[in-house]
Amino acid sequence: MSDQKNTPDPLQMHIHDNAHQAAPLEGVMLGLGATCMWGLFPLVFKTVAHIPALEVLAHRSAWSLVFVVLLMVLVGRRRELASKTFYAPSILKTMAISGIAVAINWGVFIWAVANDLVLQSSLGYYISPLMSVVLGVVFLHEKLNPMAWMAVLMAAMGVLVLIVSLGLVPWVSIALAVSWAIYGLVRKTAPVGSLPGLYLETLLLLPLALAYIAWLGIVDGNAVFGSTWQDTTLLAGTGLVTALPLLLFARAARILRLSTVGVLMYIVPTGQFLLAVFVFQEPFTFVHLISFVLIWLSLALYGWGSSRKPKSPSTS
Repeated sequence: MSDQKNTPDPLQMHIHDNAHQAAPLEGVMLGLGATCMWGLFPLVFKTVAHIPALEVLAHRSAWSLVFVVLLMVLVGRRRELASKTFYAPSILKTMAISGIAVAINWGVFIWAVANDLVLQSSLGYYISPLMSVVLGVVFLHEKLNPMAWMAVLMAAMGVLVLIVSLGLVPWVSIALAVSWAIYGLVRKTAPVGSLPGLYLETLLLLPLALAYIAWLGIVDGNAVFGSTWQDTTLLAGTGLVTALPLLLFARAARILRLSTVGVLMYIVPTGQFLLAVFVFQEPFTFVHLISFVLIWLSLALYGWGSSRKPKSPSTS
């Protein structure tokens, strides 16, 4: 997963001029394809769990840039790649912040998968929409109705249950939720669509990624890339699996209503949750159940409250 926006992605204006005529079913299928891919990401990154997380992150950043450039050329946005205004300092500053946020999110997720903490990852992505609500209040001065505040408090209770009952702080969940919410906040104010935004983010991350990869290969001598063709292919493939669902989701967002897109996004942590419990067989105690139920109820409460239309003032 690499973008959260409250408006349809401008990328789609360049794909089809008649996108508004596309059947909703097409949008649903594309959205399902993207969110199911994201939900299955733990399976993908389990294949590179034997490789240090920082090395996987460096390759994911570098190879994502390669595939994003190819996708931009494919959808007819090559002119932006050479446009000076596209690289304006104000835009680059914003995208550097979002790039750092998404890199932290990617790195924590990769580490969590490698260390059998997919359940915490799932919890984090369930919490992130409500964390975005909190950041909206703090930084954008958005106002919440009492039901939304109740949902936020209920989600906090879900995390507190784990801390008190199990004696552990689910830092993976918190780090993923906070980093993704910050990423969404920055991207909300950035005048850049999802695909070109990811291009700029990975472009700005490229020097760090290449420097670390070079250090592993030259100074440290422990680089996995190039040691076997299997690991080399897997590391390069992390870039493809990052870029492909983004393109599908951007197209879906152009066709579907935002409420539908929001519902589809919950497939991502649900997929991770099912993988953690039934495939990876991570411990899922009664305390975990209480925590997740509180989170699910908070999301349902927030969604119900958001869908209610405010009553029109009565006239005498």
